[in-house]
Amino acid sequence: MRIGILGGTFDPPHVGHLALARAAQTQLELDEVLFLPAARNPLKPRSSRTDGKHRLEMVRRLVQNEDRMAVSDMELTRGGVSYTVDTLGELHMVQPADYWFILGADALRGFGEWKSPHRLLRLCRLAVAVRPPMSPQDALVRLPEEYREKVDIVSMPPMAMSSTEIRERLARGKGTLDWVPETVLRYIQTNKLYRE
Repeated sequence: MRIGILGGTFDPPHVGHLALARAAQTQLELDEVLFLPAARNPLKPRSSRTDGKHRLEMVRRLVQNEDRMAVSDMELTRGGVSYTVDTLGELHMVQPADYWFILGADALRGFGEWKSPHRLLRLCRLAVAVRPPMSPQDALVRLPEEYREKVDIVSMPPMAMSSTEIRERLARGKGTLDWVPETVLRYIQTNKLYRE
């Protein structure tokens, strides 16, 4: 089995997350992409204002019609700070497979600061999304040379959106410019999320 892991706060999840999962699935021939909402991101101490149960349900709605995509609550259930290396260790025990951790090229800059990066790269490869104008070479420069052989590049079209901008638009009562699927937007409205 070839499994991609897409972690994050998903606050809220949006079509950019879905596009990234689809691109990795297609280009790396993954059997499944598993979305893993984090309990707490160690690199973003105030990364999520929204309760984990809401973020989990929004991700479920994001992928409900996607073939070979699933959602896991393992980091939310474990609680505390969500370290990728711990999650990958648990996943290997539960479901041995070839794993790719999917992330954007911007996240590579701080990869050396992650918990046990050497051990993490024994547990998985990195699927790094590169969008123009950045090139694969520009992305790899952000990573210590010793890690580069464990990277697979995922090409993506430019996409200017972020969960932060979506939250701000929702707080101001503005539309989300088709960045959030209808099923997720309905859940946000029903549960009065992201209101000021």
